[in-house]
Amino acid sequence: MPAPRTVLLTGAAGGLGTLMRDLLPAYGYDLRLLDLRPVEGAPDAIVADLADKDAVREAVRGVDAIIHLAGISLEAPFEKILKANIEGTYHLYEAAHAEGVGRIVFASSNHAVGYTPRPQGADPLIPIDTPRRPDTFYGLSKSFGEDLAQFYWDKHGLETVSVRIGSCFPEPTSVRMLSLWMSPADGARLLHAALTAEQVGHTVVYGSSANTRLWWDLTSARALGYDPQDDSEPYAEKLIAEQGELQEGNEGHAYLGGQFVTDPPIWPY
Repeated sequence: MPAPRTVLLTGAAGGLGTLMRDLLPAYGYDLRLLDLRPVEGAPDAIVADLADKDAVREAVRGVDAIIHLAGISLEAPFEKILKANIEGTYHLYEAAHAEGVGRIVFASSNHAVGYTPRPQGADPLIPIDTPRRPDTFYGLSKSFGEDLAQFYWDKHGLETVSVRIGSCFPEPTSVRMLSLWMSPADGARLLHAALTAEQVGHTVVYGSSANTRLWWDLTSARALGYDPQDDSEPYAEKLIAEQGELQEGNEGHAYLGGQFVTDPPIWPY
């Protein structure tokens, strides 16, 4: 499909949103920014809570597509996750359906399958159809988002690409991240592919670079036209020297979700 011109980017003030709002305009997108907080350097950004149905409807009106990054990105009490990630995502889908938006790119997470054992040795890559095994309330909310996306496709014909993002940072910061890292440039490549691929229905993909130590299968992402260019391996020697290799007997190293399984980082707000 032709590239959508106007794209609503939710969560524009967050870490990933900040990276993408700098990189995506080069692909020809006119970004409409939304966040719960003011977006630095963007006085025209919409400051709104996804709990505000009217504000969400107004933000969605007239856009061609949506990249949904907003929400709580760490573990939190269920009541907070429910409001921000579950009800907020529902409000966004309702607004998109009401306004006739054709496609959403939903930021899912590896934590939707966080209790999946990580591959070791000659184990095959984790397939995209591996059963969901969320490791936190946060991961549970991403599982809900994937199901919501499937429902809106089946019921209303609203297309979604759900991207199970690993870790998108300028460079990996842990040995585990060597397997799940997605460079910002590859992140923009994947979001562009997700916005422009033909007839996606509801497609779930893993989001990472073409890492030498990759744990999961990128076939469904590549089928969208995603061609990752980066690899975490140049960072491996330094990180392993500082942190050591992943240990087989360490429960926090045994699963895809890593620390989220044993001692998840808590949302500070």
